[in-house]
Amino acid sequence: MAKVTEVVQALAQPVVEENGCTLWDVEYVKEAGVWYLRLYIDREGGVSINDCEAISRVMSDKLDEVDPVEGSYTFEVSSAGADRALKKPEHFAAFLGSEVEVRLYRPDGGRKDWVGTLSAYADGDVTLNVSTGEKTFLKKDVAQVRLYVRV
Repeated sequence: MAKVTEVVQALAQPVVEENGCTLWDVEYVKEAGVWYLRLYIDREGGVSINDCEAISRVMSDKLDEVDPVEGSYTFEVSSAGADRALKKPEHFAAFLGSEVEVRLYRPDGGRKDWVGTLSAYADGDVTLNVSTGEKTFLKKDVAQVRLYVRV
């Protein structure tokens, strides 16, 4: 049986593309006892609330028809955001040379958060250029990688 996220991705891909956007990610998570099904979308020049609303309307109907989720959940469509999480190999490839933040499960050198320029990604291992040189974090140690936004 296919995972909920895979089924929803297959349903959402054409809907998102028909609306001039790209599908960044599909997430099905439990937070504070509530299940959330989220579509993260992207668009050259940015995502508007109208993009989210149009995709949400069509997808809500499709999800009701196909019913890929047992039980109740909250459905959301939103922009991938400026500080978007990088999860898939294609995400890392698109942002090589960009500044990212790597969050670790356990401290490395006394730190759990590292910011640097993404220089490589291979089989889940993430390499950054940091102030002290190049540093590689193994897949098993990486909790999350996000684009870093300076304010």
